[in-house]
Amino acid sequence: MSRSVRDLAYKAIQYKEKYNKEKGREPTVEEIAKELGVNKEEIAFSFDAIQDPVSLYEPIYNDGAESIYIMDQVRDTKNTDEHWAEKMTIDQSMKRLNDKEKTIITKRFFDGKTQMEVADEIGISQAQVSRLEKSAIKNIRRMYR
Repeated sequence: MSRSVRDLAYKAIQYKEKYNKEKGREPTVEEIAKELGVNKEEIAFSFDAIQDPVSLYEPIYNDGAESIYIMDQVRDTKNTDEHWAEKMTIDQSMKRLNDKEKTIITKRFFDGKTQMEVADEIGISQAQVSRLEKSAIKNIRRMYR
C-alpha cells in the first residue's frame, strides 16, 4: 500500500479523535473528507488500506468444546455441492453435442443472446437456430433420463 494512502488514513484517525473530543460524537466520512480536502471515497479507501488481514481460520467463538471460525460464517453460493454437480452435468452434456449445437446453446443460454442474434452471428436463419436449439435440448434430456 502506498505511503500516501496510509498517511491519509492516519490523518483521518487523528481528526476523528480531535473531533470526538470537541463535539462528543464521531465525524461522518463526509466531514473528515471536507476537513482533509479529499473526497469521501479516498477516506474510505484509506481506512480499508490500514486494516490488518484476517485469516478465514480465525476463531470467532469457542464454547470450550468446539470453535466457530470466520470461514464458517462466510457463505459461498457459487461453489455449493449442487452447483458442482450441475456444472459437471452441463459439461458432460455439452461434450455430446455437435459443434453447431454447442455454439447455439452457448450463445443462447450462457451469453444470453436471442435466436435472431445467434442466427446473424453464425449465418443461418432464426428458424434453423430454433430447430437446432430444440434438437440439442431434446438430446440433452434424453442423455439424462
